[in-house]
Amino acid sequence: MKWRGRRGSSNIEDRRRSSAGRRAGGIGGIAGVLILLAGWYFGVDTSQFVDLGGGGSVEQSAEIAEADERAAQFVSVTLADTEEVWSDIFVRQLNRSYEPPVLVLFKGQTRSACGGASAATGPFYCPPEKKAYLDTAFFTTMERRFGAGGDFAAAYVVAHEVAHHVQNELGILGQVNEMRAQMSQADSNAMSVRVELQADCFSGIWARAAQQKFGSLERGDLGEALNAAKQIGDDAMQRNAGQVVRPHTFTHGSSAQRQRWFSRGWESGDLSACDTFSTNQL
Repeated sequence: MKWRGRRGSSNIEDRRRSSAGRRAGGIGGIAGVLILLAGWYFGVDTSQFVDLGGGGSVEQSAEIAEADERAAQFVSVTLADTEEVWSDIFVRQLNRSYEPPVLVLFKGQTRSACGGASAATGPFYCPPEKKAYLDTAFFTTMERRFGAGGDFAAAYVVAHEVAHHVQNELGILGQVNEMRAQMSQADSNAMSVRVELQADCFSGIWARAAQQKFGSLERGDLGEALNAAKQIGDDAMQRNAGQVVRPHTFTHGSSAQRQRWFSRGWESGDLSACDTFSTNQL
């Protein structure tokens, strides 16, 4: 991906030099439950961060390595690309303006309106704040643990979280969350899969538009994104964690589904092609 020397985004909140540490007591309530579930998804024990009795946090200085700075610059450029692409798409396809999200960079741990964030939880989007959270060390985890290396694989991660913001701007996340609150766990999981696959499809739309607008993709970049989608599919994650594959517990979709919906967005470039909620063929 051609990104060096290009414009970065001003919508970056850099907390890496002062990320929230942990006091005895940890993170409580619903946030604690969410972190436990996120840890299960990524095959990481996050119980050390969770205490249903509540607790507080302290500020700790974080050492920023050269690789951290390079990753931060890359994320800033990728975020800027999403801002231009989605602004164009909103005008052309929806006849409305696009309000971009803020991306919070942290190292180690931090806090959000959606609960605590750590390297173990992975990147996520917090709808009430309209902010995406990312520990840039996750890119190293993707490459070393998941076998999903490459700069465009990392760009796919950023684009996916921004896609959740797009869903939020379109009112999709609010509607889905209301529905999930009234569903069984299995049905709620199935609805979550549809949300995530639509975000993958939106990511494909962004990739296509970024190539058309900036010519930023290089040979092999699309393959990196598809490989990343494959490696972080629910079935692949469960196998890699030594677990039996249990489709009813899927929350993000299988490897094949994630690749298929990213490809659909890439091939169509059309928001209407990403309707994962009215199809029986995921």
